Amino acid sequence: MVKEDGATDTALPLSEIPLQSPPPPDGGFEAWAQVASGHLILALTWGYVSSFGVFQSYYETTLPQSASDISWIGGVQVFSLLFISTLSGRATDAGFARPMILTGSIFMLVGTFMTSLATTYWQLFLAQGVCIGIGQGLMWLPSVTVISTYFAKKRVFAVTTAATGTSTGGMIFPAVIQHLTPKIGFPWAVRCMGLIVLVMVILINLLVRTRLPPRKSGPLIEWTAFKDTSYMLFTFGVFLLYWTLYFAFFYVRSSVLRDWLAILTDFFQIQVYATDELGLSQAAGVNLIIIINAAGMMIRAPCGYLADRWIGPLNSLIPWVALCGILIYCWAAVHSVAELYVFAVFYGLASAAAMGLFAGTVPSLTKDISKIGTRVGMVLTLTSIGPLTGPSVAGALIADAGGNYLPAQIWAGTSLLVATAALIAARVLASGWQFRVKM
Repeated sequence: MVKEDGATDTALPLSEIPLQSPPPPDGGFEAWAQVASGHLILALTWGYVSSFGVFQSYYETTLPQSASDISWIGGVQVFSLLFISTLSGRATDAGFARPMILTGSIFMLVGTFMTSLATTYWQLFLAQGVCIGIGQGLMWLPSVTVISTYFAKKRVFAVTTAATGTSTGGMIFPAVIQHLTPKIGFPWAVRCMGLIVLVMVILINLLVRTRLPPRKSGPLIEWTAFKDTSYMLFTFGVFLLYWTLYFAFFYVRSSVLRDWLAILTDFFQIQVYATDELGLSQAAGVNLIIIINAAGMMIRAPCGYLADRWIGPLNSLIPWVALCGILIYCWAAVHSVAELYVFAVFYGLASAAAMGLFAGTVPSLTKDISKIGTRVGMVLTLTSIGPLTGPSVAGALIADAGGNYLPAQIWAGTSLLVATAALIAARVLASGWQFRVKM
């Protein structure tokens, strides 16, 4: 940064920016209680999302709709989660984080138990896709925002530690559905999952506490953010990340999975590939998902610690996104069970690191922490179109190539590398070419 007298200076860390409110405590019981509640919320949001592959497999055997039609249930769930974030983010800044989380908890419970009663496609679409998706959108962003207000020097570590909840949910929910459905039936398996959700939301609502005074004034959308070029480049990079990271999740066709490996955090496609093409049992396929989520759990918190201590969240995010793109280029070479496990673990680590660091990056681009919820929500709403359109783009590329996945692989890998370039440009505009700046 350039001062008025012409001298240069490095960008100030967010923790050194003067605030009207008291400085974040950076620890203590109440602060870490928010991390614990955030862990549970991430399990109920992205952990729940990462379990949809198990639901998809069951629905394909019980519903007359095609696999691609069924995948819209999961697609709308993620779209609702992201799209509603502008509303929940601004409401959080206005002091309504706890009401948002409570309302989202109710939607989650109603949607889960209605899923256990649903017998038709449209009932499942409304219960699991719309109702649960809205509930997740009302819970996730307020939690991340509240955590960010309790920490400054340890902010990214706190957010990424909470993000390990994605792996927790991604291990628990698939195991419950997969192992209980043959014994007590799918409806009761979902009800058992609903009881787990009930316990979680009770603990969440007991733990959540807001710290900052509400920001009553201000619009739902902060239009000045669109004049911030670094913010817009960051948003574009995140859009490409979501656009490509989820296309396999929504375009599910077992009949064309000859050389297909998933590029999702939940790796449902890897399960299908393992069971249909490599001869693994269905239970072994679910165990593979659990292993991958466990790998993701191990990487998130260390990445957050390194980002807080030495590197900064944006500097940490960039190489992980680039690695995701490179690994997608490599996936076409995988043709055996051993190669599948190696690829899955490496991509699980890279994608978990990228998605875990994202939530902690926006605060580093926002000087006024009272606007964190609004700015993060705007990013998520703008990127919500990605998970809906990405699968269609992939499907068109595969169809035009006569079932050859190479064009889709090139599209996904290239998009992630373009996302990397956009994130680098955002970082340079925000702090210049001084690579030692922690950002």
